[in-house]
Amino acid sequence: MTYNIALNFEDGVTRVINCNDGETVLDAAYRAQLNLPMDCSDGVCGTCKGTCRQGKYDLGEEYIDEALTDEEAEKGLILTCQMVPSSDCVVEIPAVSSMCSKAANSTVTGTVDVVNLISPTAIELKITADNDIGFLPGQYVNIQVPGSDETRAYSFSSLPGSRQLSFLIRNVPGGLMSSWLVGKAKSNDTVSLTGPMGVFYLRPVERPVLMLAGGTGLAPFLSMLEHLKEKGCDQPVHLIYGVTNDDDLVCVSALEAFAASIPNFSFKTVIANEESDHPRKGYVTNHMEDAPFNDGDVDVYLCGPPPMVNAVLGHFESQGIKPNSFHYEKFTASVTPASEEAA
Repeated sequence: MTYNIALNFEDGVTRVINCNDGETVLDAAYRAQLNLPMDCSDGVCGTCKGTCRQGKYDLGEEYIDEALTDEEAEKGLILTCQMVPSSDCVVEIPAVSSMCSKAANSTVTGTVDVVNLISPTAIELKITADNDIGFLPGQYVNIQVPGSDETRAYSFSSLPGSRQLSFLIRNVPGGLMSSWLVGKAKSNDTVSLTGPMGVFYLRPVERPVLMLAGGTGLAPFLSMLEHLKEKGCDQPVHLIYGVTNDDDLVCVSALEAFAASIPNFSFKTVIANEESDHPRKGYVTNHMEDAPFNDGDVDVYLCGPPPMVNAVLGHFESQGIKPNSFHYEKFTASVTPASEEAA
């Protein structure tokens, strides 16, 4: 038995694929030469998340909560790598159809320019790629940890279109990548990058934008702001950047420079530790008085660790906040013993 699965993409394109009995939507799409957004294909990363608007299906129990929460599943969100249809279905894919062509992600090499320990908890990595990586502002890439077969996912913090790449990486004590960066990496070391990946990227700015960043989840927003600085923006853009402790607050001078060069861009920083002397303490949800909600005509982008993302989602629901679009990305732990969160 086969089922017709209508895949509705963000740009209005619909592709109908045939899914065999017992087959996942991701595998069926691959047979149809469609590379839907994915990274792990094991229900761990959450990259393949979409929404089923019609039809019956089973998700099994192989995925982790960080990839898809029970609350999300109850609302019809699915992981295409886990979704096994039992009827015809309509599935929304949060990406444009051109991103899902049969062309696979490319792997390029690059050389390390500099590794900066910019705080006790954050590392800035700068790389010059040997070839172009055509990423969108907000996307990420998998970087192979030199000397191992492991990779770690990191969002670009640099301007798309340049071979000069930068990344803001959480310094995890004992972490595989962190240990290499802090203890072994040096200029001109060779690294391998595969991508770009992810559906968390800046869409055309046609209305006010609210950006919510947690920790090194600031990285994709730095790339988005570089893009807005180059291309221009006539809509209000407001960023709320929350961290746990004073030492976690980084790149504030870069944000100040963006505020001086991008019309209508503003930002504020928030520290959760109540013992901090910072003027704004608590969580990002406690400091949304300047958020350009615009009666719901706003695009919201949220990137941070799972507890922060879940808290913001819960806050929006409890307050009845329904933005025009809501794009979010959680840091999800690696499945290897030497695990690190993506950044």
